[in-house]
Amino acid sequence: MIVIGRDAVARHLPCDTCIALMREAMTALSRGETRQLPRGIVDLAGGRMFGTMPGALAADGVFGAKLISVFPDNFAAGRPSHQGVVALFDPNSGAPLAVLDANELTAIRTAAASAAASDVLARADARTLAILGYGEQAWRHVEAIRTVRPIASVTVWGRDTAKARAFAARVEAELGLAAEYAPSVAEAVAVADIVCAVTAASEPILHGAEVRPGTHVNLVGSGRDGPTEADVVLVAKARFFADHRDSVERQGAELRRAIAAGAVGGDHLLGEIGDVMDGRLAGRVGEEDVTIYKSLGHVVQDLASAWHVYRAALAAGTEPVDF
Repeated sequence: MIVIGRDAVARHLPCDTCIALMREAMTALSRGETRQLPRGIVDLAGGRMFGTMPGALAADGVFGAKLISVFPDNFAAGRPSHQGVVALFDPNSGAPLAVLDANELTAIRTAAASAAASDVLARADARTLAILGYGEQAWRHVEAIRTVRPIASVTVWGRDTAKARAFAARVEAELGLAAEYAPSVAEAVAVADIVCAVTAASEPILHGAEVRPGTHVNLVGSGRDGPTEADVVLVAKARFFADHRDSVERQGAELRRAIAAGAVGGDHLLGEIGDVMDGRLAGRVGEEDVTIYKSLGHVVQDLASAWHVYRAALAAGTEPVDF
């Protein structure tokens, strides 16, 4: 077995590679070529959580699980909010193959999945990006989205003005993109072709009346039923797609709230993003369409990324040890 830390995960999982892996993984998921159980969440004290995500990839036979803790208060202390490991097992012997840092893996694959979804749902001429939030996922989403669209400018909103301004300045300095702070969500999305919501909001911050026609929205911040980033109006006006149908029907807060309000029916969820990527389901059908990709995160994304990193680490000379 080998242990693969954060730096090695980052080195072996560049953004463009991970985007391609996400296309393959989500297509396989929607074709029924993978195996997985619903994500389990154990509530801990103080709004903290422990999650388990087991599954298997049919193509390679590899199987494993992600074990992750979610401590939202860590961010204020300068520590990652999501921490854990991905464990991989040998498909032939059942022996453990590797344990990988899940924080770095999750950060890369979540943004890569949003980018892959944006590539099939956003307008081809999308050039403006709004980022709601300023944490690690916000940064990763800027990096990933600009890989699939020629992003020229970024607007940033966050509850802490100083942090949001600093984030915009970092985008300009390190990525060479025009970026500015927006004092409200409405101002941030007013000119956006693509919106990425990566916040810890408990109630909607993104309202349908403020999102212009033709916009694509990635809803990423809420990972369970309860916290909600987008209001019922936005959900109702959008062509709505899930990373995984069953998961979003069970835990997709925005969709569930809209259904409970009577604004949409169960058929408003058009299908999975893998079906769009595979050409079995229409994504955007008109330039004026508002589209939503609801991301909860799925174990096939983790396993596909981890398997790639594991093989790359072996090729680079990492030696297994007895376990």
